[in-house]
Amino acid sequence: ARLGPPEVNITSCPNCINVTIKLPPSHFRDRGKLLSLIDIYEELDYDITLKSLDGEHKRPRQKTTEEVFSTVIEELYPNRNYCVSVVVTASLNRHYISSPWKCVTAASEARQGYHEVAVAVAVCVSLIIAAVLKCMHTAGFILQKKSLPQTLV
Repeated sequence: ARLGPPEVNITSCPNCINVTIKLPPSHFRDRGKLLSLIDIYEELDYDITLKSLDGEHKRPRQKTTEEVFSTVIEELYPNRNYCVSVVVTASLNRHYISSPWKCVTAASEARQGYHEVAVAVAVCVSLIIAAVLKCMHTAGFILQKKSLPQTLV
């Protein structure tokens, strides 16, 4: 039986990407209970292939004993698109189906949300200025309506 494909999700972090992997289900049952791959093999290997403008790079093989786990791929270029595909194998089973490619853009070191904060501050300042001008106008400090001289009436 082939192992896979695992379920893969990726999110960006500053100069890195966070890869969350969920092992594929097994089709083996024991007394009616569906066994996980960890129940069967105890330990599994996984290989992550990283694809970018530079081509494909296979990361060093890692081991897991968990159904769902995460790993961070660091030292990436900010604002560059990266794609990952994951393969899960067992020492007794090297037949696999790799996960579909998942892509994300690595974030830059700059604080996330900086742009949104700047826009929010600009909107607040604009509203305060508008409110002050309205109050001054109502109080008669600006754009006073001068009454016409009696002779022109």
